[in-house]
Amino acid sequence: MTTAKLFQEFRNNLTVKNADAISTAYANITMRLNKDFRDLESDVLYRRQIGSYGRRTAIHGISDLDMVIELPWSLYEKYKGYQNNGPSQLLQAVRESLKKRYPKTEIKGDGQVVVIKFSGFVVEVLPAFIDKDADGYRFPDANNGGSWRVCKPIQEMDAVEKRNGETNRNYKHVCKMVRAWKNNHGVSMSGMLIDTLVYNFFGQHKEFNNATYSSYDKLMATFFAYLGGLDHQDYWAAPGSGQRVHSKGKFQTKAKKAATKCQEAVDEASLTKKSKLWREVFGRSFPLHQVQLEKAMASDSIHSERAPGEQFIEELFPVDVSYDLSIDCEVKTIGLLKRILAGAQLVAHGRDLRFHIESCDVPKPYELMWKVRNAGPEAERRKMLRGQIVSDRGGQSLVESTSFGGDHYVEAYVIKDGVCVARDIISVPIQM
Repeated sequence: MTTAKLFQEFRNNLTVKNADAISTAYANITMRLNKDFRDLESDVLYRRQIGSYGRRTAIHGISDLDMVIELPWSLYEKYKGYQNNGPSQLLQAVRESLKKRYPKTEIKGDGQVVVIKFSGFVVEVLPAFIDKDADGYRFPDANNGGSWRVCKPIQEMDAVEKRNGETNRNYKHVCKMVRAWKNNHGVSMSGMLIDTLVYNFFGQHKEFNNATYSSYDKLMATFFAYLGGLDHQDYWAAPGSGQRVHSKGKFQTKAKKAATKCQEAVDEASLTKKSKLWREVFGRSFPLHQVQLEKAMASDSIHSERAPGEQFIEELFPVDVSYDLSIDCEVKTIGLLKRILAGAQLVAHGRDLRFHIESCDVPKPYELMWKVRNAGPEAERRKMLRGQIVSDRGGQSLVESTSFGGDHYVEAYVIKDGVCVARDIISVPIQM
């Protein structure tokens, strides 16, 4: 296997695997709304897939899907004339229509959209009107008494398609790979922000326009260095529309780490070690070079191999990170683990550890889960590699102790509506 084959297989592994279920949902929604608002039997007309799925930059595990349903302009005139929050009343009318098709499904109005909760994903339906004067869609916003706003997803999708053609499809390939990195490392970035920053990158690095998979190692190292070097901004301008794409501004540090790891892979001679480094960046969707691993290498990356009975969150839930989670650990009588790690110290034996949530912006309710993974010869000798994913007991904390040396780690996951929407990891280096 070559570098090119590894990246090609990686790209193939990112393909959305439940596309048939998604297409069925889109069709049924469209049929119902066309029937009620246009007296028309069609499951394709007056519908537009938007968001990451519509731009074809989504990857497997996507949990939030977006669509526009185009309604007759006469309905805009009707609801615009309502005195009591016409936007809210339009959303309720759309919700009532969809309840006919999905009487037992959770459906709610949420500001500008009607949200339908399916198994493994939700569809956000934006009822909208073609506004030629505004060169976009006029849509309802029920917040703060109601208003009518404008969005321009068609211009955004057109700009994305143009950039994808200019780059020999590399643009969308990179958008997908960055999503894998985002989900693997718990980076809270919207799909539109990723697509915008990748768009800007190719605008400044035209040397990669005709890149092949064999040069994706250098391409990704250069991209993450670019991403890590960006100054904080509250928002960027979306391609095509120029509309604001907001950012929480927390991706640069993790991008710099990814750039360093990718450069290590570029400089590494062994393809086996290269693939292990790339898997640390992109997660388990990146394939390993298929050779017999030497025992000495097996401890190089505790993320690369499965311990007996080990579980991975990607195999239990769809992963679509959209929130921030930060965990820390209180080392009894010593202090916080992050401060210890910052001083390049190791944790001594016999210490009690209490892992806890430092910050989490996921709206409640949600389920918190933990994973402890040990590594090293002592863990192998004792058969204590662990790796099972367990539910939190309600205290949003996990109590452990330092029994033996090695490079261990603890990871936390936030599960909401059956999707892993946030994750964080902390290393626990214990003295040998």
